[in-house]
Amino acid sequence: MQRFYFDHNATTPVSQEVLEAMLPVMTEVYGNASSIHHFGQTARKMLDDARKQVAGMLGAEPQEIVFTSGGTEADNLAILGVASGTAGHMVTTTFEHPAVLAAAGQLDHTLVPVDAHGMVDPDAIRQALRPETKVISVMHANNEVGTIQPIAEIAQIAAEAGVVMHSDGVQAVGKLPVNVAELGMGLYAISGHKIGAPKGVGALYVRKGVALRPMMFGGRHERERRAGTENVAGIVALGRAAEWLADEGDAETRRQGALRDRLERSILDRIPDTRVNGAGSRRVTNTTNIRFEGIDSDALLIALDLKGFAVSSGAACSSGAPEPSHVLLAMGLNRLEARSSIRFSLGRSNTIEQVDALVEALVDSVAHLRKLAPAYA
Repeated sequence: MQRFYFDHNATTPVSQEVLEAMLPVMTEVYGNASSIHHFGQTARKMLDDARKQVAGMLGAEPQEIVFTSGGTEADNLAILGVASGTAGHMVTTTFEHPAVLAAAGQLDHTLVPVDAHGMVDPDAIRQALRPETKVISVMHANNEVGTIQPIAEIAQIAAEAGVVMHSDGVQAVGKLPVNVAELGMGLYAISGHKIGAPKGVGALYVRKGVALRPMMFGGRHERERRAGTENVAGIVALGRAAEWLADEGDAETRRQGALRDRLERSILDRIPDTRVNGAGSRRVTNTTNIRFEGIDSDALLIALDLKGFAVSSGAACSSGAPEPSHVLLAMGLNRLEARSSIRFSLGRSNTIEQVDALVEALVDSVAHLRKLAPAYA
């Protein structure tokens, strides 16, 4: 049986060009980038080149890039590095990624709600500010419904208040053009495994002049902002992924957008009682989150998996949790509605033929499951 992958927001396959860039580093460039001999300096050069590639993708300066183990560490370093230990207050939203919400839980914080379309009101952010507020954190694009937040407008509010603006950009990079300087970001987090690089590497943009307290202590790596020997192979992979996106990303984004629209239209046309969560808002082009009335999302997910299609009922970081998606609940869906929603996230491997096959599998699976659902009848 053929299997097709429609869960790219959870993770992406390592791309061929990234693999080709990374493998020689793993086997031949084994020096410590902090060593002064030939082997170390070879690793250092590759590290510096990758830093330039990531900076170029984000519209940043190379010295503003801090390499991390992934998006979670980048978010935690940003939030706790600015506000922790200062009796600081943080403003964020109710439907952030768990990496942000859990970090906020370590601080005095205010959660600003989102509307039924999955959007935050910048004025609500402004009203939540206090004299002791140190950081505002609003994700650029939501991982479950794909809605794109007005972070440039919120960053302007932060600047007027003298507050650092952080954004989790993990689901935006590779799907939107990102220029952190133009957006007014103070801190911006990305993750390698969402853009064709391997798991275990990410980066945090730290605008020049933003004071950041490290979370890890030891050596003076990453300009004393993140101690620990750098993962050179992973960082080279992230740099190559960033370079590919700078060259090819716009065309690929348009291609995926056409596929997502085809999938969405076909589902809405052919399966009754379906709704797009976040419809009417600007969304990243690869993501759609659809509610199938009368269906339990786990049952539909299993049915599709048995037919060879990988989809998701929410964030991978929350998989296995008995509770419905906190994102959908924050948007005003009730528990049954949230539990009947499926996320489809497309990537480079998907084709028109795969989309059409997925639609056929959905038509059959939903019809079968609804026959077994007395509540729907």
